[in-house]
Amino acid sequence: QVHLEESGGGSVQAGGSLKLSCVASGLTFQVAWFRQTPGKEREGVAAINTRGRRTWYSDSVKGRFTISQGDAENTVYLQMNSLKPEDTAMYYCGTRRPLVGGSWSEVGAYTGWGQGTRVTVSS
Repeated sequence: QVHLEESGGGSVQAGGSLKLSCVASGLTFQVAWFRQTPGKEREGVAAINTRGRRTWYSDSVKGRFTISQGDAENTVYLQMNSLKPEDTAMYYCGTRRPLVGGSWSEVGAYTGWGQGTRVTVSS
């Protein structure tokens, strides 16, 4: 089973930027970033098809966040610009299970979660 490890979180002021990294232990075909705050369900932020480079974004981050694949095929980044306090959360990346349908943001379609990386945005 492929496992992923997240890094790059931190504390920034509103309007600032952070770049998160997600490194997979094996091959993937679609990787997504999710975030979660206490008491809430994990929500999809962005996803990328690592073969065709197609991307998806939630409405709340569209135009501010960019998901991309690194030169190493097992690395995916999330560039976060114009950060807002409501972006504060634990961020996780997951790899899509083969042969599982549904929306790109369906958390149950993903596996291999790491320990997450914390992002805190102060106003």
